[in-house]
Amino acid sequence: MFDSLINALLVAAALFVYLSLFRQVAARHVNGAASLGEKRLGWPEAVAALLLVGWFGLNLLLAAQSERQIYHTRDLLTTGLFSLAVILILTALLQLRGFSVLSLGGFSRLGFGRIVSTAAVLLFAAYPLLYIADEISRWFIGDGSGRQQIIEMFTGSETLQQRVLIIVLAITIAPMTEEFIFRFFLYGVLKRYLGRSAGLFLNALLFAAVHMHLPSFGPLFVLGSCLTLAYEWSGSILVPMTMHALFNFFTLSALAFPNLVPQ
Repeated sequence: MFDSLINALLVAAALFVYLSLFRQVAARHVNGAASLGEKRLGWPEAVAALLLVGWFGLNLLLAAQSERQIYHTRDLLTTGLFSLAVILILTALLQLRGFSVLSLGGFSRLGFGRIVSTAAVLLFAAYPLLYIADEISRWFIGDGSGRQQIIEMFTGSETLQQRVLIIVLAITIAPMTEEFIFRFFLYGVLKRYLGRSAGLFLNALLFAAVHMHLPSFGPLFVLGSCLTLAYEWSGSILVPMTMHALFNFFTLSALAFPNLVPQ
């Protein structure tokens, strides 16, 4: 009974934090403050976004039609290199169109200490929402037939070198590429043409879907929403990147020490 009350209070506090962020962001928009260059993006960025979404959709379709695959470390490296190539292409497109990527993403907006502290606080506030989303998912669809591929790869790795490589990729390449693609670019385009609320919802939906793991869909949707709000509120893409990196680090650390952390 006491634990349930504490959990309910934590969820209420987390909702208060993120609803407050949403209201502050909406107030800035109403007052006419410029936000993340949303009015400057045009049809070339929209076409690039549609191509990305189409690529994600094709991958989801192929994954649904094929048997469960076993991924290896080289698959992570290949995916990471492909994601970096996508970032370079998008950056080149924006630069050719006259955008300053550093300014648009707020890379110099906050200092290092402010980025880390903001990311840590907002991630801590998001965990109760992730917990309740996970409980709801379990109630509706159960635990599923397995864990995400990256988790299975980590727990099934046979050498320390493999685990170190997975951790490095998970806390550096993955947060940087996913946040640039989803929060910085796709969300910017969606918000430009559909509005902030619809852009946030569809971006989080796509972010959850591309991970191709139904039991994690709810928590990943909530995580994507929290990362987007953190980006909007802070004005710096480095904040959700750091939140994402910390989230992956804590998740893999918990798996690395199962005797110390409840799984």
